[in-house]
Amino acid sequence: MRQGPLAGRYPAIAGMVMLALIPYLALSAALGPITPIIARQLHMSLQTMSLSSGLGNAAYAVGTVLAVQFAQHLPQRRMLVVYATLLVTGSVLAAAAQDPGMYIAGHVLQGLCTSLLLIAAVPPLAIGYPSSKLRTTAMIMNMCIFGAVALGPTIGGLQAQAHAWRPLFWIIAAISASALILAVLSFDDAPPADPDSPRDLPAIGLATVGCVAAFFGASELLTHPFLDAETIAPLIGGLATIIVLIVYQFRARRPLLTIKTMLTSSIPVAGIVVALFAAAASVSATALTAGALASRYAPLHLGLLYLPELAGAVITAILLGQVLTRRAIHYLPLGGMVFLAAGIAVFLIKVPSSQALTLVGSGLTGIGLGATVAPALFVAGFSLPAANLQRVFAIVELMRAVAAFMIAPIFAHLASTVGGSLDNGTATALWVGFAVAISGAILGVAIYAFSGARPQTPDIDGFLAGAGAAWNSPPLLAKLRRGLTAPVPATENAN
Repeated sequence: MRQGPLAGRYPAIAGMVMLALIPYLALSAALGPITPIIARQLHMSLQTMSLSSGLGNAAYAVGTVLAVQFAQHLPQRRMLVVYATLLVTGSVLAAAAQDPGMYIAGHVLQGLCTSLLLIAAVPPLAIGYPSSKLRTTAMIMNMCIFGAVALGPTIGGLQAQAHAWRPLFWIIAAISASALILAVLSFDDAPPADPDSPRDLPAIGLATVGCVAAFFGASELLTHPFLDAETIAPLIGGLATIIVLIVYQFRARRPLLTIKTMLTSSIPVAGIVVALFAAAASVSATALTAGALASRYAPLHLGLLYLPELAGAVITAILLGQVLTRRAIHYLPLGGMVFLAAGIAVFLIKVPSSQALTLVGSGLTGIGLGATVAPALFVAGFSLPAANLQRVFAIVELMRAVAAFMIAPIFAHLASTVGGSLDNGTATALWVGFAVAISGAILGVAIYAFSGARPQTPDIDGFLAGAGAAWNSPPLLAKLRRGLTAPVPATENAN
C-alpha cells in the first residue's frame, strides 16, 4: 500500500487535523465585524452576506453525514486528500472573490470540507493510536473547535480595525494549503470501511434538504419577520425534515447513522442533550452581548474584551486531557453547564455589560463551552464500540451545528424585535439562554438518575482494542420504565 514519508507519525497527522479544522471555524467567528467591509467591496447586501453564512453552515452540517457515507465505500485516506484539496480551492475562491457568487461558492466549500475533514480525520486519530495519545487528541479537538471559535472575534476585530478582509482570508487559504501538504505527506492508503453497506441516498437527501432549508430560513430573519412565509416555511420545514431523517435512521434496518443505538442508551442521550443545550445557550452569551456593545467600542477593542474565552478554551482543553480516562469525565459537562449559566448571569447584571463584566462573563462562558460539547462528545463516543466513533461524532456534530449555527440568527432576531430596544431585547434573549443552560444541566442529571446510569472509569484500552464500549450505559430511562411496568402486588381476599 502506498505511503507518504510521514505516514503513521502522530505529530504530522495531528498537525494536519489542526490545520484543517481551524480555518473555517475561526473565520465563522471572525466574520461579524468584517461583514460590512466584505459586503461593500463585493457589492453585496447584508442579507446576502447572512445567506452566505447560512449556506456555509448548512454545508458544514450536511458534510457530517456525507463523510460517513463516503468512508463506507471510498478509500478513506484518498478522500482525506480530496477534502483538503477542495478546502484549499474554497479558501482561494473566497479570498480572491470578485463577486457575490465567487465568495459564496468558496465559503460553502469551506464549510462542507471542514466537516468532511473533521469526521474523516478525528476518529481515526482518536482510535488509531495507543491510549497514551488519546488525551492529546481530545485536547487538540477541543482547541481546534472551541479555541478557534474563541479567537475569532479578536481576529475579526483586528481586520476590521485595518478596514480590510482579504489578508485574513489569504491567511486562511495558506493554513488550508498547509493542511493539504501534511495530508499528502502523511498519506497511508486504507480501504473503505464497509463496501458492502447500502448507499443511503435518502439519508443524504433528507440531511441536505433539511439543513439547507432550515439555515436559509434562519438567515432570512435579518430582514424578514419571524412569521413571514419566506422565513417560517423553510425554517419549520427544514427542522421537520431533519426530524424525519432521525426517525428514518432510527427505523432503518442498516442505517447510515447509529441513531437507534444512541437514542435508546442513557449516557449517549445525556451527552447529546448537554451538547445541544450548551451550543444553543452559548450563542446568546457571545453573539448577542457583542452586538449590544458594537456601537460603544472599536472592533479590535471589542474583540479583546472576548479574548478570555480563548483562555477558557485552553483551560478546559487541559482539564479534558486530565480527566478523559477517569470517572470525572462524566462530571465535566455538568460543570461546564454551570459555568456557562454563570457567564450568562454575569452578562445579565448590566445590559450592555461594562468592560469588567464582559471580561469576566466571556471567561466564564469560554470555560463553560469548552467543558461541555467536546467532553459530552467523548462521553457519548465511549458508550459505543470504537468502530462506531465516526458515526457518533457525525450525529453529535450534525445536531450541534443545527443548534449553534441556526439558533444564532433566531436569538439575534429576538433581541432586535422585543423589548422596545436592542438592550432590552438582548436582556430577554440572555434570559432565554440562561434558562436553556440550566435546563440542559437538569436534563442531563435527570437522564442519568432515571436510567440508573452511574459515572464510571472508562476502559480505554479495551475500547481502543475493539472489545466493546468503554463503560456500561443502561437503557434510556430504565429505572422509570421498570417502575411503570412493575406488576401490581395481588391483594388477599378479605373473605
